[in-house]
Amino acid sequence: MLSIQNLTKTYPGGVRALRGVSLEIPPGMFGLLGPNGAGKSTLMKILATLLEPDSGSAHLDSLDLIADKDATRRLLGYLPQEFGVYPKMSALDLLNHLAIMKGITHRGERKQLVEGLLQQTNLWDFRKKALGGYSGGMKQRFGIAQALLANPKLIIVDEPTAGLDPAERNRFLNLLSSIGRNVVVILSTHIVDDVRELCSRMAMISNGELLIEGAPAQTLDAIKGRIWTKIVATDSEREALEKSMQVVSTHLIGGQHEVRVYSESSPGSDFTPVDAELEDVYFLTLSRHQRN
Repeated sequence: MLSIQNLTKTYPGGVRALRGVSLEIPPGMFGLLGPNGAGKSTLMKILATLLEPDSGSAHLDSLDLIADKDATRRLLGYLPQEFGVYPKMSALDLLNHLAIMKGITHRGERKQLVEGLLQQTNLWDFRKKALGGYSGGMKQRFGIAQALLANPKLIIVDEPTAGLDPAERNRFLNLLSSIGRNVVVILSTHIVDDVRELCSRMAMISNGELLIEGAPAQTLDAIKGRIWTKIVATDSEREALEKSMQVVSTHLIGGQHEVRVYSESSPGSDFTPVDAELEDVYFLTLSRHQRN
């Protein structure tokens, strides 16, 4: 169990990135949702020993992640949002080099581990190719391979599918799902579908504050039967609805706007009830927070 208690962080200039965030995260895939600038990356960097919080604590079972940084790094797998590689090195050579840096010095053990990770991430056929020639999805899969070195107990992936095409994204999510059963895996993202597809529990933060926490199904129950939709043809009609109703989101469908609204009862005969989606929870929670 990863226990985070009252983490705060304020950057020079007065930007409050975290405002007393507390979370209890069990083994498995945990989604951390929030818009850009919400404080997700700050939280991930603190857990990855790259930033010092102003106050608060973080423990993985009995290990103090903030006080004992060396021990934390030995059990941590981290894929940051901007993951750089040596473009002229092959995946095989760089992974072998990183394994040595992780303390895996026995040649036979290292060879077995590196080759196994290249197989697991479906990079074996490209193991001798220079990393500079990898696609975005291949680089992200290599990032997971290096994060899995030394059998980590905590894995952090920060915005891992941003910029990937649909096929690469599916391959990457399948890979994450396969590793996220017996260890704590934190998936930090602003892409709601990633959390919906992968995570049994989730939290949402904005402006450094924790807004909601729980199972995705639980968050959907809170708005079940209260999402309604209507197709509108003009911008003026859409704007009128935004002024008179609690609009959750709008989407373009065939050049017309599908407007989704939150209402305890039917907002009108021309509205159709629809199943609530996690994206509705996301936008509704954000809009409520911004109004407060």
